[in-house]
Amino acid sequence: MKNLLSILALIFAAKAFAFVPSDSAQFYFEKGMVEKNAKRYLVAANHFEKAISFNKSFTEAYIENAAVNIEMRKTDQAKANLVKAYELQPSNSKVIEALTDLYYNYRQWDKAIEFASKCTTCGNTDRIIGMSNYEKEDYVLAEKALLKAIAKKADDAQANYTLARTYMEMEAYRKAVPYFEKAVSLLPEKNNWAYELGLLYYNNNNYRSAVTAFEAALTNGYIASNDFNENYGYALLYSGNYGKGEEKLMGIYAKKNNKEIIRDLAQILYEQKQYDRSLDYCQKLLEIDAKDAKALYQAGLTFQKMGQKAKGQGMCDKAIEMDPSLASKRSKSMDPGDIGAL
Repeated sequence: MKNLLSILALIFAAKAFAFVPSDSAQFYFEKGMVEKNAKRYLVAANHFEKAISFNKSFTEAYIENAAVNIEMRKTDQAKANLVKAYELQPSNSKVIEALTDLYYNYRQWDKAIEFASKCTTCGNTDRIIGMSNYEKEDYVLAEKALLKAIAKKADDAQANYTLARTYMEMEAYRKAVPYFEKAVSLLPEKNNWAYELGLLYYNNNNYRSAVTAFEAALTNGYIASNDFNENYGYALLYSGNYGKGEEKLMGIYAKKNNKEIIRDLAQILYEQKQYDRSLDYCQKLLEIDAKDAKALYQAGLTFQKMGQKAKGQGMCDKAIEMDPSLASKRSKSMDPGDIGAL
């Protein structure tokens, strides 16, 4: 009888021991979830590690452990947990989605594309593939995916901006415009986007729109550099706002002491048929350097446009004596007054 009782005791003890790891794993997992929900991530991670130590195949514990490690910015630990979960359950959509986001957020573009392509539950598959391909400089694939992403969600500002940048890289500048415009309208606080849009308008000779975009950038906090004010000033001039444009550009001249800015002012105002204004800047150039043949030649052209042909012709002749290379400018046109500024 004693032997029978001893055998039964051993059997019950063995069964009890067999249930301990599984029960303990679940116990620590649940504790971990409580701590995670309370945002005590380090404590939660310790509990998830305990759960895993009792059950090496506990996929959900690996997933949750990865989640709290991401919150703590422990990327390597998060990745290790998700990779293990993927090994255990390669078709687990939750694991695939988490790995997709992790690889994308940490700029591992090839892996992000690989897992996004497998993700059947991700709502942003095309977006991630498009963005990742843009970062890889594969603009053809980026365009294809981003167009799909925007078709699904037209108000995705970042996707619109990235598609605009994709077209810029492809030198399809006109295609870039509507996507830049959409991105800027959705996120006006992205003042650098507005500045980029302004530059795009400027390079497409749409100066009024360039001015509007530059001013939107300023309104939304863009810090104006010399380069910004120079581009803004030229756009103002070309759009007919001469006073403000001159003010901006002369402000840059005061900082740089670069007389080519004054030469540009003289030339642009000449092209805009603002002859009196143009002549003022020719005069400034000659005050800086009385032997500036280019300035003298342009002043001569300007006088001719103002109806003082003899005076203008004489100035052009004098300029050519000072710099014979200017004669080639005259030979390009039967009418010296139509040669244009230098």
